[in-house]
Amino acid sequence: MFDHISIQFDPSSLIILNITMALMMFGVSLGLKVSDFTAILKAPKAPLTGLVTQFLVLPAATFGLVVLTKPDPGLALGMMLVSACPGGAFSNVMTFLARGNVATSVSMTAVSSTAALVLTPLNFLFYANAYPPAAAVVDTIALNVGQVFILITLVLGVPLALGMWTGHKFPALIEKTEKPMRYIALFIFLAFVAVAFSANFSLFVQHYAAFVGFVVAHNAIALGLGYGISRATRQSAADVRAVTLEVGIQNSGLGLVILFTFMPDQGGAVLIAAFWGVWHLVSGISLSTFWSRRAPLPAKDTRSTKCEVGL
Repeated sequence: MFDHISIQFDPSSLIILNITMALMMFGVSLGLKVSDFTAILKAPKAPLTGLVTQFLVLPAATFGLVVLTKPDPGLALGMMLVSACPGGAFSNVMTFLARGNVATSVSMTAVSSTAALVLTPLNFLFYANAYPPAAAVVDTIALNVGQVFILITLVLGVPLALGMWTGHKFPALIEKTEKPMRYIALFIFLAFVAVAFSANFSLFVQHYAAFVGFVVAHNAIALGLGYGISRATRQSAADVRAVTLEVGIQNSGLGLVILFTFMPDQGGAVLIAAFWGVWHLVSGISLSTFWSRRAPLPAKDTRSTKCEVGL
């Protein structure tokens, strides 16, 4: 159904998208410290619960959803790719607004962005090849782990390292530029998505009924898994909020980078990843707003916690 769809996308725009993703990761990383990684060793329960849910449970659940509903292969590829991506760059601020445990969110973001270098391509290719209709598409692309690893290293790994180094070397400067840089990168990314939507508006209108339901259901599953598993493992209420938002807010921008680099002809997958980028902001902000009006129990005041990583 979607193999004939041609997304209007200027190849030169891929450079802009890659730079935007790198800037967003750089901005997020300015406030990161080595201690954010080692924090998991000191208090591992909540971050590890979130990371296991993020990289093991969510991709497996997505595969189950695909097998159960049998969507178009392009849509299936998009869902599997999004589920294989790390947490989104906005989860930390949403956790702060939700009065959740910002430290848990920060440590999960730091480790998941690093783990994504290996786990994102492995998860995506494993589950795509396990679903025959999607495997047939992947075979025609000849996609391999090494290619995706190099791309993710360039748009996530290198900016993360540079951001941490810059924040460590120039702390006074970072205090003045960190927040504006995050907002500038966010604005550029949202503008890019808006332009892409407008250029392909007729396609979205024509096919929205085929993919919107999948994105909404998939995002609800991600949020539900984060919430349910963190509750089942008896996390504090503040940690439950952090884990829920970290698992439910996916870095769909990374998914778009991978798609436009290796699979630009997979219109269904692009539609899934693009709409995810919009919908998870809607669902995440809505949930954060709901939680912001309710103090977590047992009482734990995270409102005074400085949100050092976020937009």
